[in-house]
This record gives sequence, C-alpha cells and structure tokens, in this order.
Amino acid sequence: MIEIRKSEDRGVGEHGWLSSRHSFSFANYYDPKHVGFGPLLVINEDRVAPGRGFGAHGHSDMEIISYVLAGALEHKDSMGNGSVIRYGNVQRMSAGTGVRHSEFNHSHAEPVHFLQIWIQPNVQRIAPSYEERFFEPDSKKGKWRLIASHDGRDGSVLIHQDAAVYAAIVDGDDTLEYRLPETRCGYLHVALGSVTVNGTNLKAGDAVKLMNEPQITVSQGENAEILLFDLPL
Repeated sequence: MIEIRKSEDRGVGEHGWLSSRHSFSFANYYDPKHVGFGPLLVINEDRVAPGRGFGAHGHSDMEIISYVLAGALEHKDSMGNGSVIRYGNVQRMSAGTGVRHSEFNHSHAEPVHFLQIWIQPNVQRIAPSYEERFFEPDSKKGKWRLIASHDGRDGSVLIHQDAAVYAAIVDGDDTLEYRLPETRCGYLHVALGSVTVNGTNLKAGDAVKLMNEPQITVSQGENAEILLFDLPL
C-alpha cells in the first residue's frame, strides 16, 4: 500500500520569523489522520529568519534529529554542547530524562532551512546525550547513505529505536532500490527537488507511506534529496 502525503496538505505555521510545515500533527496543528507513522512522530520543515530562533525549551524521552538543507543552525543545550551545523551535518539529541536546548539561525543575513525530526524511543528515562556527524554530499549521490540507526553502524548517529534513516541525492539517470521486509514499513520524504517513487511523481515537501511494499524504487530525480525511514510496524 502506498499513501501519498502532498506538500500543500501539511500543517502550516507562519510566525513572521519562522515559516514551518508540519508533516504530522504538531503544536496547534492537529489532523487525526496524521499523528505520526509508527515511531516517527514529527517532520517539521522550518525556515528561520536571520538572527532569530527558538529560545531555550525542554524535551524528554524523544530522539530529535536536525538535518540542515541550507544556511547555518546554532545549537546550545543544558548538557553543555554548543555548535553550528550546516548542510551535510546531522545532529542527534536523545532527550531522555530531560534536556533544555535552543536553536537559532547563526547568520544575521541569510535564512536557515532545516528539517527537525522526532522519533519516539523504545527506552525511557535514559541519560540525555548528543551526537553530530558530517556526511559528504558524494556519499549520498546515487546511493543510500545510512545517517541514523539503532546501533550507530557505518558512521551513522545512534538513535534509541529499531529504526534506520537513509539519505540520498538522486539526479538524472540515478535509480535506487530498497527492500522492506514484511515486518517493516517505510516513510520517504522528499526534502529537495523532485523524484519518482514506485511510479509516483513527488516534489519537495511530498512524502509517501509504504506498507506491504516489498520494494521501493526511486528514479527520475531532478536535483532531489530524499530521506527514507525504515521503521518497525
């Protein structure tokens, strides 16, 4: 089964300094048909104005991944971490028993464009932790690059859930395939560009839920960057 989630059907948050699109129910946006997909609870596409951002706020028992598409995102947290992440960086924060953090656009001239992803962990009340990795664009061109996993294999960031997150850049004649076991489901989000997934044309912001689909085939990309979530049923 394939279910398409169109970009224009997502929840909208316009706050002047922040323009956000919510793939799943979040904050003041609620849609009973879209309250997560398995342990994947949030994909927010955020554009933050220069010099603005999210002040210190708290989280607990959540795996939070930030994936920067353009610009520079500044992070500080109550664990003492502070960094600026740019395109190619993947940041993971396990909130565990509780952590406070802030996120700001590091630039006073250019906007920052990023995805914030929340995955529900399969363990509770662990010690909070932080991790950051850089993935060269060439490592994603025409191939699946594992960026997050339950065991941190292949240089991916470690998440506390039986899930795997892959990134890929698909353009021109690139064709990618991915097999999903019967016990798994998939969620594919188009971050940039356009691409065809199992015969369906998708553009930036679109996504597809895949259940009982043994194979995912991605082709006909036009400057596409995609994220694929391999999730437990």
